[in-house]
Amino acid sequence: MLRCRALRFVLAIVMTTLLAAPALAQQHRTAQDLVTRGRALFDDQQYEESIQTLSAALLRPNNTKQQKVDIYRLLALNYITLNRKDEAESAVRGLLALDPSYELPASESPRFRDFFKSTQQRWESEGRPGVVKETEPPPAPVTMQHVSPPQAKPGTDIPLKVTVDDPQGRVYDVKLFYRGQSEGKFTQQETQLGNNVASGTIPGKVVQPPLVEYFFEGFDKGGLPIVARGDVAAPLRVAVPAPSKAWLIGLGVGVGVAVVAGVIIGVLFATGAVGGGQSNVSLQVQ
Repeated sequence: MLRCRALRFVLAIVMTTLLAAPALAQQHRTAQDLVTRGRALFDDQQYEESIQTLSAALLRPNNTKQQKVDIYRLLALNYITLNRKDEAESAVRGLLALDPSYELPASESPRFRDFFKSTQQRWESEGRPGVVKETEPPPAPVTMQHVSPPQAKPGTDIPLKVTVDDPQGRVYDVKLFYRGQSEGKFTQQETQLGNNVASGTIPGKVVQPPLVEYFFEGFDKGGLPIVARGDVAAPLRVAVPAPSKAWLIGLGVGVGVAVVAGVIIGVLFATGAVGGGQSNVSLQVQ
């Protein structure tokens, strides 16, 4: 009996491992796909889109160390190109915390290499802050809670709120990203953050059938993403139903009836059949 139980226990562990392995492999592939796309967008000089894609990659669970290094490096190159020095330095520091001896290859632009070198010198003079030590517990996880509205009327604003569960107060600000339809660049919007609730609004001008897409991201003081609800690769969606055809038909019929009524009344006036040519007919819309 004990042997049977032990065998079943071992089999359960083996099956769990076998079932989990494809899922983990898929997560690694998804992150790598995002890194590859982020690199391609950077090469195409689509820097904002590259940052959004790499931010999604950074927040993927089970990233390998090398994937994180690649993500931080590409984020830094994007931020340096856009002259966003604070975010660029945060990205370089994030990379160095993983690999303190990292150096950009000599083939990179002197502008990039100089920035990396100066940031590394400041980071080392400060005692290499952020280097992960095995004896230190990881920071408390940050999560977001949000429920998407089921649908919205065309042309109307969509007010949105997301609740941030942040035990250590790491989230400095929250941004809303949105776009109409399901392609193109996401527009970035600052939200109002207070009492762990961030509020933003998708403007009605982009709310058109069949849908709108959006996501929230929370950033630390350095400007790096640390939590998200949805992302550029898996955005949240709100359905925007097209106007009913029955309503359009009814509108067309109503207009037609009004035109016919106008013609009849005009004929009556012209023939003198109504009040000696003076109108005593009133039309009332119910």
